[in-house]
Amino acid sequence: MTRDVRLASPDDTIQDAARIMAEIDAGCLPVSDGDRLVGMITDRDIAVRAVAEGHGPDCRVGDVMTREIRYCFEDEDTDEIAQNMADQQIRRLPVLNREKRLVGILSLGDIAFTDGKDPAGEALTGISRPGGLHSQTGGDGAARF
Repeated sequence: MTRDVRLASPDDTIQDAARIMAEIDAGCLPVSDGDRLVGMITDRDIAVRAVAEGHGPDCRVGDVMTREIRYCFEDEDTDEIAQNMADQQIRRLPVLNREKRLVGILSLGDIAFTDGKDPAGEALTGISRPGGLHSQTGGDGAARF
């Protein structure tokens, strides 16, 4: 996992979030309000929920972020985490300690790099299914904002 995690605030602009993503070469940022994790903002959220809907660079992160946070704990087994990623069709998860404080971000690439292609491949197969709760349409054709 990546331990040095940059955060966005719900009050940041999507331009600020995109600039941070570009600086750290990442496609997502956890969104915190004080010490509480309140969402995730991805490059896809910016493109599909903001730009495609006509919002400009001053649109607030809190207006387009994903609020339903999926996460894992730092002491969980990576095979189980990979299966959960496949089931939930997500490629990155915030990693929390048991006090529910953010300690990192785990990506499908991290799993492939450390655990090999089998768990990562199985996760990718599940993640790549069409639709699902974390698609931009929510799996049922309805917009998610």
